[in-house]
Amino acid sequence: MGAGAGLTKACGTGACAAQVAAVRRGLTERKATVVVDGGELVIDWDAASGHVFMTGPVEIERTGTLSA
Repeated sequence: MGAGAGLTKACGTGACAAQVAAVRRGLTERKATVVVDGGELVIDWDAASGHVFMTGPVEIERTGTLSA
C-alpha cells in the first residue's frame, strides 16, 4: 500500500463534495462556509452553471526549480 500524501490541513475536493451532499440532503444553502483544519473555505454550488466554486486562504508550501 502506498504512503500517499499523508495528513493534510484541508482537502478542497472533499470540502466541495461535502457541501454538494449537504445541499442535496437539504441541510444547507448552495453557498456556505466549510471549516477545515487549515482554515475556512467558502463553497458555492452555482445553480446556473452547476459548477462548484471554492475560495479560501492560500499559502506557499514549497518553492524550487525543475530541470530536465
